[in-house]
Amino acid sequence: MADYLVIVESPAKAKTIERYLGKKYKVKASMGHIRDLPKSQLGVDTEHDFEPRYITIRGKGPVLKELKTAAKKAKKVYLAADPDREGEAIAWHLAHSLDLDLSSDCRVVFNEITKDAIKDSFKHPRMINMDLVDAQQARRILDRLVGYKISPILWKKVKKGLSAGRVQSVALRLIIDRENEINEFKPEEYWTIDGTFLKGKESFEASFFGVNGKKHPLKTKEDVKEILSKLKGSKFSVEKVTKKERKRNPAVPFTTSTLQQEAARKLNFRAKKTMMIAQQLYEGIDLGKEGTVGLITYMRTDSTRISNTAIEEVSAFIDQTYGKNFLNTTKRTVKKNENAQDAHEAIRPTSTLRKPADVKHVLSRDQLRLYKLIWERFVASQMAPAVLDTMSVDLDNNGLTFRANGSKVKFPGFMKVYVEGKDDQLEEKDKMLPDLKEGDTVLSKDIEPEQHFTQPPPRYTEARLVKTLEELGIGRPSTYAPTLDTIQKRGYVALDNKRFIPTELGEIVLNLIIEFFPEIINVEFTAKMEKELDSVEEGTIEWVRIIDSFYQDFAKRVEKAEAEMQEVEIEPEYAGVDCEECGHPMVYKMGRYGKFMACSNFPDCRNTKPIVKDIGVKCPTCHEGNIVERKSKKRRIFYGCDRFPECEFVSWDKPIERKCPKCENMLVEKKLKKGMQVQCVNCDYKEEQQK
Repeated sequence: MADYLVIVESPAKAKTIERYLGKKYKVKASMGHIRDLPKSQLGVDTEHDFEPRYITIRGKGPVLKELKTAAKKAKKVYLAADPDREGEAIAWHLAHSLDLDLSSDCRVVFNEITKDAIKDSFKHPRMINMDLVDAQQARRILDRLVGYKISPILWKKVKKGLSAGRVQSVALRLIIDRENEINEFKPEEYWTIDGTFLKGKESFEASFFGVNGKKHPLKTKEDVKEILSKLKGSKFSVEKVTKKERKRNPAVPFTTSTLQQEAARKLNFRAKKTMMIAQQLYEGIDLGKEGTVGLITYMRTDSTRISNTAIEEVSAFIDQTYGKNFLNTTKRTVKKNENAQDAHEAIRPTSTLRKPADVKHVLSRDQLRLYKLIWERFVASQMAPAVLDTMSVDLDNNGLTFRANGSKVKFPGFMKVYVEGKDDQLEEKDKMLPDLKEGDTVLSKDIEPEQHFTQPPPRYTEARLVKTLEELGIGRPSTYAPTLDTIQKRGYVALDNKRFIPTELGEIVLNLIIEFFPEIINVEFTAKMEKELDSVEEGTIEWVRIIDSFYQDFAKRVEKAEAEMQEVEIEPEYAGVDCEECGHPMVYKMGRYGKFMACSNFPDCRNTKPIVKDIGVKCPTCHEGNIVERKSKKRRIFYGCDRFPECEFVSWDKPIERKCPKCENMLVEKKLKKGMQVQCVNCDYKEEQQK
C-alpha cells in the first residue's frame, strides 16, 4: 500500500503525475468538484450571512467513498487540484469531505505537468489558501443569487428554460447594442481614384491623396469629376520620396483570452473547443518511450509572464536553430492589463525542444494544430523584431498628388516562425515599388475612380467578443467559453457566418433585465464586481460584505419584478407555407446556428426544414429544378438542386445563368482572396477578375 495519497481532478492528470512520483504515492481523481450547492433549491441562507449549504453532487457518492477509504490508509493526503480559484475551492471541499486538517500543509500546486515541476511542488506543500477559496465562494454565491432569483421570473413571464447571469447578460447586451448600431447606421458616400503607373517597363499602383500635398477627401461624383478635369496628360513627376526602416515586434505569449481569439482566427475553433483541447495538452499526452507528459503549461491565465528557465531554454533553441541575429537581445516591457491577476505564467510549451513535428505522430489533428499554434507563438515571442523597409512616393500632375506606398521585409526576425492573425484583415505581404527618385517622370496607364460607402461596425465574432469582455474587465479566463456557449444554448443569439446575431427572444430577455435589473447588465458595475472579487482573493475585503452590499438592493428589485413584470407572448413568424407532414402552417424559428422553418404543431409534429434561397438558375443536371443556396453542417454555403434527393447536383461555387461561350457548360463565380472570377467548370475559360 502506498504511503501517500494525491488527489487531482481528472484521470488523465492522475496517470501522468503518478508516473513521476513513484511507488510511495497513489494518485486518484475526484472527477472535478465533489460538493456543490443543490440544483433543486437556492442553497444560500440570505438571512444568516449568506451561509452556503453544500451537498455531495449526485453520482459522486462512490468516488467520495473510494477517496475516503484511500485517505484513511494513507500517512498523508495531498490535494493537487488546478492552480486557480476553482482548484483551491475543489481542494477545500475535498478537505472537508475527507476530514483533513485545514491547517496542515496538504495543498500542492504546479503550473506545468512535467517531472521537474511535479517533484519540486511536492517539496513545498502549503496550507489551503482561504482567500482564494472565499473569492471562488463569493463568485459562486453571487452567480447563484442572480441566476436562481431572476431565472424563475423569466420562466413564469416569458418561457421555461431561460436563465440570466452576470457575465452572460453583459455579453448579450454587447451583441444587441452592436446590432442596434448596425441597424441605425447611415452609410456615407465617398470616392477613391486609383491609378496604375509605369516607370519604364515596371508598373506600380498609386491613389489620389490630395491637392498640393494636402489631403483632399472625395465625397461625391462631382468632386471626382473636378479632380479628373484638372489632370493634364499622362506625365507625373516624382515630387517626394520617403524611405524609412520600421521595426515590428512579435506578439507576447498567449493568455487564455488571446489563445481563444487566435484559435478562432487561424484554426476556426470555437472557444469551448479550444479550452477542451488545451486541457488535454496540459494534462498529458502519451509520448511512447518518454511516457505521459503535459505538453503545455496551465491554460487558464491572464498573465504574459515567462519563467527564467523557459526563457533560457527557448533562447538557446533560437540561437542554435535560426542563429544569434534572430535572438531578441533587448528586454521588452509589456504593459500589464490592469484586470490581470498574474497568478500564473503565460501559456507556453513545457519544453521548446519538443517541436510540433516531433509529437505529430501521437497527437490528433486538432491537438497538433493547437500545440503548433502555442509553440510557434511562444518561440516567436522571444525572437528579434522584424525589420521592414518602407517607401512612400508622392506623384504630381498639375498640383494633384497621387501617393504610392510600398514595403519589403529586410530582416524577417520573428516572422520566420509566426505572425499574429488579425480580424478581417489579410496578412502583410511585400509590396514593392520601382527605384524612384525625386524629379523622375512616370506615366499613368489607367486612372479609375470608384464609389464606396462607409460600412457599419462589424458584428461580434467569438474572438472579438472575448477580446471586448477582457478589455472591459468582465469575467475571467475560465468564464469566456461557458458564457458564449450558454447564450447560444438558451437561444438568445445565433451564429451566422461565424458572427453573433441576437434573436427576438434574446432582445425580449435583455429588455426585461434592463427594466427590472439594470445593474446586472451595467458594464461598469460588473467590472467593479470582478475587482472586488479580486480584493477578496488578496485578503483585503471580506466576501460576505460584497454579497451583502449587492443583495440589499437586488432583493427589492426581485420583489418588484415578481409583482410588476408583464407576461410576454412571443408571436410566431409565419413562413407562408404549410407543413407537408401534417398540414399546419410552418413558422420561422431561430436556433443556435440561425433561422430555420419548423411546424407550428410542435411537439405533436417535429418537422423542420432549412431556409433555402433560390438564386434564379436552372439545374444544369436535371434541367427541371432550380439551384438554391444551402448551408452544410459546418455552416459553409454551397449550392444544390431543389429536387434533392432526386437530383444530386451540388457545387461549392455559385452557378450563374450564362453558359460558357467556349463549350456551353456551366459558369460559376469562383471566390478568390482579393475578389471573384467567373470560370467554366469544364474548360479553361476565365473572365477578368472582379474586386
